[in-house]
Amino acid sequence: MHRKSAYILFLAVLAMLVIGIVMLFSTSAFARDSHGDAYFFLKRQAFWLGIGLVLCLVAALIDYHFWQRTWWLWVALALITLALCFVPHLGLRINGSRRWIGLGPLAFQPSEIAKIAAVFFLAWWFARYENRSHHPLLGFALPLAIVSTLLLLIIYEVDLGTTALIGATAFVVMFVAGTNPILLGLLALSGSGAMLFVARHERMGRLLAFTDLERYKQEAGWQQMQALIAWGSGGMEGLGLGNGRQKMLYLPYAHTDFIFPMIGEELGLRVSLLVVFLFVVIIVCGIMIALHAKDRFGLLVATGIVALLGLQAAVNIGVTTSLLPNKGLPLPFVSYGGSNLVACLFGVGLLLNIYRQGNLEPKNKKRVALQSRVTPRI
Repeated sequence: MHRKSAYILFLAVLAMLVIGIVMLFSTSAFARDSHGDAYFFLKRQAFWLGIGLVLCLVAALIDYHFWQRTWWLWVALALITLALCFVPHLGLRINGSRRWIGLGPLAFQPSEIAKIAAVFFLAWWFARYENRSHHPLLGFALPLAIVSTLLLLIIYEVDLGTTALIGATAFVVMFVAGTNPILLGLLALSGSGAMLFVARHERMGRLLAFTDLERYKQEAGWQQMQALIAWGSGGMEGLGLGNGRQKMLYLPYAHTDFIFPMIGEELGLRVSLLVVFLFVVIIVCGIMIALHAKDRFGLLVATGIVALLGLQAAVNIGVTTSLLPNKGLPLPFVSYGGSNLVACLFGVGLLLNIYRQGNLEPKNKKRVALQSRVTPRI
């Protein structure tokens, strides 16, 4: 399985990209009013896809230990770009949130840089202090403090979804690295409480809609109610590609965060389950690559990338099927969104590089490295 994990991962990601482009072509035409071009979003996504594929190739070819030496550049870049979101005429305010930086006709989300920066930092930290991962200061408080600086800027943008995603990813990486489970349990409780507190003040309508969708279906629950209608309309077989009705301005952001219900409406339950299966394949292959990494840094980077992709997909699918409160997280490789697509493809390139180096490592050296690695959880 491990010998073929990279090839299976590549094919699964390719299939997701194809599904994403096809569904974007089908759904985005009805979101063209403000641009006057039915193919505006498709062209923009194709542009970002090209950049993402180039970065994926770069990440697959460059030794991943380069990122171990330059982790501080990623953290500094993330902090600077996140701060620029609040600069007038540079940071863009959309739907009450300041998550984007505008560069002429293009815009990107610095939080995508922060995701990768957090993974690189945590992997570097626990690779350096692998024998102190159980220490309350070196194995918990200090790395958490650095990651928290990123999270504070992101949550101040009013981006609860990305904050929760990075926090959950940090939790997974620290768990695998061997952080004290009691401290991690306290972190999970306090983090969940803090997110709930902020959500009650910033996104109270969405929480109320989640608890009683029927009552708030004309207000904060509109998106999720229309998504359920899309699921019900599609059934097992679907209405056919291009025949969906909810994309006709009934379901807001049908081409971005809520593209998954459009897959269900147009292509049916079978293709929707295929998408879920492809994500499971990506996660399993990523875990296999992580387990066979040649060193601790590669193990933790692969773990972080898999957690980012898997948790983001799980949250998006949970939101669009009304299993979770509404959060603004796109479906990896499928939803419209250039910054997220580039970050996800860069992560895939990292996984391929970790696989390549782990596979090329001589068997005897690899066995010694694995035996000497201190990884209590794996």
